[in-house]
Amino acid sequence: MPIATVNPANGETLKTYDALGAEEIEHRLATAEAAFRTHRTTSFAERSRLLHNAADLLDKDQQDIARVMTTEMGKPIKQARAEAAKCAKAMRWYADHAEELLTDEEAAQAQAQDSGASRVLVRYRPLGPVLAVMPWNFPLWQVIRFAAPALMAGNVGLLKHASNVPQTALYLEDLFRRAGYPEGCFQTLLIGSGAVEGILRDPRVKAATLTGSEPAGRAVASAAGDEVKKTVLELGGSDPYVVMPSADVDRAAKTAVTARVQNNGQSCIAAKRFIVHTDVFDAFAERFKAGMEALRVGDPLDEDTDVGPLSSEQGRSDLEDLVDDAVESGATVLCGGERPDGPGWYYPPTVLADITSEMRIHHEEAFGPVATLYRAADLDEAVAIANDTPFGLSSNVWTRDETEVDRFVRDLEAGGVYVNGMTASHPAFPFGGVKRSGYGRELSGHGIREFCNITTVWHGA
Repeated sequence: MPIATVNPANGETLKTYDALGAEEIEHRLATAEAAFRTHRTTSFAERSRLLHNAADLLDKDQQDIARVMTTEMGKPIKQARAEAAKCAKAMRWYADHAEELLTDEEAAQAQAQDSGASRVLVRYRPLGPVLAVMPWNFPLWQVIRFAAPALMAGNVGLLKHASNVPQTALYLEDLFRRAGYPEGCFQTLLIGSGAVEGILRDPRVKAATLTGSEPAGRAVASAAGDEVKKTVLELGGSDPYVVMPSADVDRAAKTAVTARVQNNGQSCIAAKRFIVHTDVFDAFAERFKAGMEALRVGDPLDEDTDVGPLSSEQGRSDLEDLVDDAVESGATVLCGGERPDGPGWYYPPTVLADITSEMRIHHEEAFGPVATLYRAADLDEAVAIANDTPFGLSSNVWTRDETEVDRFVRDLEAGGVYVNGMTASHPAFPFGGVKRSGYGRELSGHGIREFCNITTVWHGA
């Protein structure tokens, strides 16, 4: 894939970039290693000052960078501004909390004495340069939720961003430079996917994090495993959205629309499979369908647009293939399902019912505004349908019955369970999945410690 900005609203190529050559990559790696030797010794107060600077600059840049994101990958401009604001919030959260999250942990005196020590503590030390391989769908947020904790922990970052968002990638490097970070603390590498393995295998790179597709995750994990390097992977998701009879069906249906079409439906944590108890199925389906049909599809730079284009022509074709396969296998189209005429890579909000396990869409992630609707006879069947997927990123359940809540929390195979609400990430809480959705956690104290050397410091008696 060329490194280029291609406007998904009309298919126009706006800017192209040459990939870095071997000599420049070597220079970037050497610069990162040198920067780490200094950055690792800075105080939390200095790191906090720099990250607050970056957050302040991002707030000032919000409108401009939002327009860049929308032009590069098609998200509605209102959502792009919200993404920038969320990034600034996360930077401030880590700037304010990293020191307490990474403070030395003193062992109880009895435990220390039992080991023959006068004192034992656990210290969190940075690892070094970390390679981040990031996707296009949240081109700021995915990077910041890695960069903010990594920089506060004393690491330095090397960003390989998706090839269709190069302007956003370059903006991020410039943002940290303008904030006052020394050269090499955060660098963008404009490279193709073929160059990733060589960089990951370089001994100066100590770890890697990837958000993206399962094949990309497998490739990075395989190379990192061979080099015995730490990785965190956040891969695909096909999150269930379960509605039980005691739920507020109106609220559940209204929230379901947002949960499905946020970011034009191109979100790993978007609800994708709607599993509804038979007692409230018809009422939910009617309201959900009406809500999806009411969405305004159009120019993502228009303030009134709800759903913009998909990020690429290939992405739309892949989504169409899943829908067509389902329809050919007996799925019922409640709304949408047909590509509109005209320029751009648009696809309408679509709801499919009568899904069976033979359909590809039952097992594969639909990355776009397409929802699948399932009828469940009882809680046991709802759980079985929810878990009948290779993914396990997050989940949503709607019920007022605490016994049911306990059962869902116990039995759903996912990294998160959101009760009477939709999945959303927040810097204070861990984020990540199980099964083929990946491993490790981002955000919160768990996330900042992923790329730390957790060191036992033992003092003799």
